[in-house]
Order: sequence, then structure tokens, then C-alpha cells
Amino acid sequence: MFASHSQIICTIFGVHIYFYGVILAAAITVGTLLADYIGTKFFNLAKETIIDMAPYVVITGIIGARLYYCLLNYDFYLRFPTEILAIRHGGISIHGALIGGFIGLAVFAKRKNISVLKLCDVSSIGLAIAQAIGRWGNFFNSEAFGTPTNLPWKLYIAPQYRPIPYTDYEYFHPTFLYESILDLLIFFILMALIKANRHKREGNLVLIYLILYSFVRILVESLRIDSVRYIFGIPVAIIMSVAIIVVALSVLIYRNLQYRTKEQDG
Repeated sequence: MFASHSQIICTIFGVHIYFYGVILAAAITVGTLLADYIGTKFFNLAKETIIDMAPYVVITGIIGARLYYCLLNYDFYLRFPTEILAIRHGGISIHGALIGGFIGLAVFAKRKNISVLKLCDVSSIGLAIAQAIGRWGNFFNSEAFGTPTNLPWKLYIAPQYRPIPYTDYEYFHPTFLYESILDLLIFFILMALIKANRHKREGNLVLIYLILYSFVRILVESLRIDSVRYIFGIPVAIIMSVAIIVVALSVLIYRNLQYRTKEQDG
């Protein structure tokens, strides 16, 4: 059993420093530096290319993540619009981050005349490790937890953070931890593919990442009790994940069949 005892690390000149923000910053930094190293070593990118791209992706990614989350919770943010900017209180969405981050990546790629697909492949490596780290921000915010459980690794949630139907329960599935571990596994799978030299076809690596992460999200989301929006009783995050799997898998299969056909004709 474990529990988060505070959201705040310290207070400096009356300003609270939150674990959430510090962990998010650490995740972005580690993901960027690692992706830059991998891009240089395995993808023939100039050193610091990913570091130079980071401001584009991070800014548009955070904007996209926040706007997507706010749209899903539009009823709350229409009543409290000033909370839209209060990102340190939590509330971002990975699907929104992917959309926003891709826009920033595409702008950078066009300006620098670099392949968008290559940058997507390299970024998927950094994104996987960044997600594994970033999920711990949910731990300190006492959010993104699952259904009640009494397993040895159960997570204690203080009463003020429990959803109304679960106020009588104390312990819940640490779904943030499940996703963190699975994101780390995705990172190792992608690295294994790179080291096995399976990344020659640009775009395949990011498609594999999207498929793997979407399966992870479906698994984790099925346990969570804080889904913000449902369609026909199904969390929007699961619907989005299924759609991504269908599209990414179809594109991956089509690309590989096309490649094999060219090889046979050649």
C-alpha cells in the first residue's frame, strides 16, 4: 500500500511548487534528451535537432493537451473559465498532446526541411519514456486512479479526492502506475526494434508506438473511474484508442504489403 501525502514540494516567496509541474518538466527533459541521442545515433539526424524541435512540440503539445481536456470537460470550464490556464492543478490529455505536438513537429520539419515521418519515429521513443515518468504526476495529484481494490499494491486516496460514488472506499487500483510500467515496456520494445535495425522504413516506428500505446490506454482506461466523457457508455479515451489502432494498423499493413510488392517486382 502506498499514498501521496502532498501535492506541493515547497513554497518559495508565497508560490507553491507542485510535484506535478516538476515531474512534467523532468519527463519532457528526459524524453527530449534521449530522443536527441537516439536521433543522432540511429537516424542520422544532426546533433541537437530534437532539442531544437522541442520548444515547437512542447508548446503546441501542452496547448493541445489542455484544450482537448477542457473540451471534454466543457461544462466545468464554461462555469470556471479562469481554470483553463490552471494547468498545475492537473488536467491534460495524451490524445490532445499527440495532436498538438504533431502540429508543432510538422511546422519544425517544414522549416528545417526534415522528413516528418523520421521526426515522428524519433519522437515516439522520447514520448514513451516521457509518459512513463510523467504519469507519476498523477500520483502526487491523487488522480487517474482505478476502481477500489485491496491488492497489496493498493493506492490510498484521501477522502477529498474520491469520486462521490466511492467516498466509502479507501484503496484503489494505481492505474497511473500500471500505465507508467507499460509505457516503459513500450520504450524497450521500440528500442529493441531500432537495435534490430527494423526502423528503416520511415513512419513504421511511430505507427507501432500508436498501436501499442492505444492498447495500453484501453486496458488502463477500463479500470479508471475518472473518465471525463462517455459516448454510449464507453469512455471517449477508449473510443479514440480503438480508432487509432484501426487506422495505424491498417496503414502499417498497407505500407508493408506495398513494400513487399515493390521488392518482388524489383
